[in-house]
Amino acid sequence: MITALWTAYLPLVIFLGVALVIGAALLVVPFLIAYKQPDPEKLSAYECGFNAFDDARMKFDVRYYLVAILFIIFDLEVTFLFPWAVAFGKIGVFGFWSMMVFLAVLTIGFIYEWKKGALEWD
Repeated sequence: MITALWTAYLPLVIFLGVALVIGAALLVVPFLIAYKQPDPEKLSAYECGFNAFDDARMKFDVRYYLVAILFIIFDLEVTFLFPWAVAFGKIGVFGFWSMMVFLAVLTIGFIYEWKKGALEWD
């Protein structure tokens, strides 16, 4: 009885053991073979494309926020397009045109941002 239970779970135990060994090896090996003399330039702070030169509470250009908003908008667009594409055969004409309206609103917003110069980095 116990032997049958043990043989049923043996592949799972082996899998977990191999996963733990590989995980431990991937954590330990870099410490053993890593290059130990870092370059001072690599240790310097680097953020948002600029070297650290001022107070952390300084004002950022509004274009950073506009690009972040654009990223979120187009990320959400893709998030809505995948389920729409999967269910495309079942949603009918109403589903098709509602997505076209959604894409039109996003396109108009993108053109507005483009015309306002939010995407130009001078």
